[in-house]
Amino acid sequence: MIEEYHFGSITVDGRTYTSDIKIVDGRVVPGWWRIAGHEVAVADIEDILRARPDVLIVGKGDPGLMEVAPETGKRLDDLGILLVAKPTAEAVKLYNGLVGRRKVAFAAHLTC
Repeated sequence: MIEEYHFGSITVDGRTYTSDIKIVDGRVVPGWWRIAGHEVAVADIEDILRARPDVLIVGKGDPGLMEVAPETGKRLDDLGILLVAKPTAEAVKLYNGLVGRRKVAFAAHLTC
């Protein structure tokens, strides 16, 4: 579960991270870096694609400026993975609501 999110930090299972993260198969992957910075490319989420979650929730940053590349959305759709991309605070709530109910992955930008 994600206990807390504030601009620039997120707390998961009692540990606080100050750089972007992914949660794949219940494991936190800290220091998530994207090829294009504020766009999620297929290569940025290969580990999530291999895990084959039912849902990928993307936190687009506090104001929601990060985007998911169209080809990434298509790849997820081709694999039958539902994509939900929201500002990170909303994404955290959605993720927490699905944990334990669906196989869910999470990828979050913590700032802009």
